[in-house]
Amino acid sequence: MKKLNQLRKLFLTGAVAALLPIMAFSQSSPATGTATQALEKKVRHELVMLPYFTIFDNLAYRVDGDTVTLLGKVTRPSLKQDAERVVKNVEGVQRVDNQIEVLPLSDFDNQIRWRAARAIYGYPMLNRYGMGTQPSIHIIVENGHVTLEGVVNNQSDKSVAGIRANQVPGVFSVTNDLRVGG
Repeated sequence: MKKLNQLRKLFLTGAVAALLPIMAFSQSSPATGTATQALEKKVRHELVMLPYFTIFDNLAYRVDGDTVTLLGKVTRPSLKQDAERVVKNVEGVQRVDNQIEVLPLSDFDNQIRWRAARAIYGYPMLNRYGMGTQPSIHIIVENGHVTLEGVVNNQSDKSVAGIRANQVPGVFSVTNDLRVGG
């Protein structure tokens, strides 16, 4: 029981430390920070629920008061429009600045996307990241250049994912922007 209480304290301390940069960034009162966190949670939920959001797309956002800035790169123009539409309907959002970039249509890039997905998710050490409705490694391909986005459990998995992507035929470069941790 004592160890469980120690773990809870450690977890809560880590959670508070993780939230400090968000509060400092928004430069708001604690009540407003809570409202911002609630808004961020609603926006994230709406974005991950989009039906055509795949491992080949990367959506990000920034909340500043009642304004949400959408960022990232997607393979379909309709996904850019859908992301803006669903975020505009989130309670508390007054304005949406849609800066999502639509990747160029390219059979060459599509082939790289699928090869990279097989190379990463087909590798035994990394296949757990492909489980679930929203896999945690996203593979963004633009004109033969690959960017890996998302979250992995450790530095070793991040490195292996980058190596696997770099071995895909036709890839010009790999930028490994995977984050370690939750």
